[in-house]
Amino acid sequence: MNRNLATVALAAASLGGAVSWHFATEHATAPTYVYAQGGAPSLTFAPMIKKVAPAVVNISSTRLIQTSSNRNRRGHQQPQTPEDFFGQFFGNGGTFPGIPEQPRREGGIGSGVIVSADGYILTNNHVVEKADTVKVSLNDRREFTAKVLGTDPHTDIAVLKIDGHNLPVVPIGSAKPAVGDLALAIGNPFGIGQTVTMGIVSATGRGGLNIEQYEDFIQTDAAINPGNSGGALVSTNGDLIGINTAILAGGGGGNQGIGFAIPVAMAREVMDQIVKTGKVVRGFMGAQIQDVTPDLARAFKLKTPNGAVLTNIESGTPAERAGLQAGDVVTAVNGEPVADSNALRLRISRTAPGTAVKLTVQRPDGPKEVTVTLAQLPNEDKNDDGQPDLRGGNRSPLQGVSVDELDAQTARQLQLSPTTKGVVVTDVDVASAAYEAGLRRGDVIQSVNRKPVASVNEFETAVGRGGSVLLLVNRGGATRFVVVESTK
Repeated sequence: MNRNLATVALAAASLGGAVSWHFATEHATAPTYVYAQGGAPSLTFAPMIKKVAPAVVNISSTRLIQTSSNRNRRGHQQPQTPEDFFGQFFGNGGTFPGIPEQPRREGGIGSGVIVSADGYILTNNHVVEKADTVKVSLNDRREFTAKVLGTDPHTDIAVLKIDGHNLPVVPIGSAKPAVGDLALAIGNPFGIGQTVTMGIVSATGRGGLNIEQYEDFIQTDAAINPGNSGGALVSTNGDLIGINTAILAGGGGGNQGIGFAIPVAMAREVMDQIVKTGKVVRGFMGAQIQDVTPDLARAFKLKTPNGAVLTNIESGTPAERAGLQAGDVVTAVNGEPVADSNALRLRISRTAPGTAVKLTVQRPDGPKEVTVTLAQLPNEDKNDDGQPDLRGGNRSPLQGVSVDELDAQTARQLQLSPTTKGVVVTDVDVASAAYEAGLRRGDVIQSVNRKPVASVNEFETAVGRGGSVLLLVNRGGATRFVVVESTK
């Protein structure tokens, strides 16, 4: 559906239903040199675009919605807080003062890519999300009513099906794009009609943007604008390399030369699963993870700040059965280096349940190989509500930090398991090193320098005096390591 782009716009796609089909793999026409009147050669992509562009379609969708009193005129939302940095492509409508709320139809526009001659289309999830009807328009003015076969909100991929034969297709590329490669974006920006823009691949493997749960974006400076969602990012050979999904924009909401596309390999993996099984299944290890920062690297005595730290091992999971421990630093999977937590998350999620993977983990006594047989990722989302206001506290050796015992009632208020052990932070001086490191009121400290603590006395003994402190902190059920540097 349409979404108003404030600062970043995003989208995703997936499909459902077991059917028999195939993808086109042949290459389109390569760039052609032509000669101007003066005889000087010039580069043109016109032959390639002529072949590929007919397979990039316009998508329009509608849904019936109830208006909301906290919005004003269509396309304009109330001012957003700085935390709401990643905006969405299209706006939602609202009510007018004094007029009762009435159900109404809302429309949205986007783009899509035909990837099989019998009518399978890749687009973004947000383009068709909650849509009652989806229409697909081709360059030759043909129009189809599309069926949404399935979606995967975690990657923002959706797959549509139209009833057609011998339709134009965009060949799916097999080669990974490299930084510096030329790339062309094709779509329907602002609904003005099909548009082609050109740029380069600015970066690959972009993650940590908090746009989607699983991020491995291609970054490009090819102009992408609202309405390009779900469109094609193609190589100079005309191969599909990505599905245009998001842009980083200024206050005006337009292109700033920083756009993001879902790699076609990820889109195809999602698509294949839905086609074969009707759903997306991901591997699951059962450990919470975080990046290795320079501070953590020093605390863990690592040579480089690479890898992913396991901050919590969930009970009854493959990670626990394999003997993994909180504080393990995963540096490789099946011998391939792991750069950060996003890389580990992608590797595990894209591995089929039941697969045994060999992890290289760094521990205080040296590296170790641990084999984990993955399970299927549960379809659950963790709650991340704010923390309640707590009172009381005993002064700890951490300057500016007060802690108290964690009882069952406080654990319940903090939405933690009643078996959670630790001490609860009741106050943090905003001028303290602990506050700067990220410690906050309501956090539960579960270990100090890798030693579990279950009481204030144990906490104070473990902290000691002087030196940096490595804390394992539980916030709303999510654990992470925090390094607090000593102050002199």
